[in-house]
Amino acid sequence: MSTKYCKESRVIRTSRIFPNDVNNHNTLFGGRMMSDIDQVASISAARHSRRECVTASTDSVDFLHPVRPTDSVSFESYVSWTGVSSMEIFVKVIAEDLKSGECRIAATALLTFVALDKFQRPTAVPKVIPETEEERKLHETGEARARMRRERKQQSKELAAYLTTKTVIAVC
Repeated sequence: MSTKYCKESRVIRTSRIFPNDVNNHNTLFGGRMMSDIDQVASISAARHSRRECVTASTDSVDFLHPVRPTDSVSFESYVSWTGVSSMEIFVKVIAEDLKSGECRIAATALLTFVALDKFQRPTAVPKVIPETEEERKLHETGEARARMRRERKQQSKELAAYLTTKTVIAVC
């Protein structure tokens, strides 16, 4: 299987914050940010694998600083580590105050995508080669995160065995 550089899967999308994008705190709605994170990550996964891909997990989303209506918001994603058919995608969310030009990391996220073959089964993906200091740091710690994902998934499966599918209606 071939290899690709992290930069070959890089996606950058910048947008403004509008009134319908904010919550009651007048900051970017977290669910909106999470949707945008998943969208750019899915493009990175497809660019890297050149396959149809599905989100296997959202491993983490850490909200670090609020994004305000006076900011622009940029989503930068790329494949940071690969397994056999899985790809870890790193997403960095950068807020820029459009008046002062000050930039800050608003959020970071790690997601896992799986590439699928024409029968919708997992298929092999190219290994990834990091170049920058940021890419190298994410790549060298990727295997440990993959182990944690496998353990967490097993725990989720074990917990699911105890969960009910019956809906309980609460009356106030």
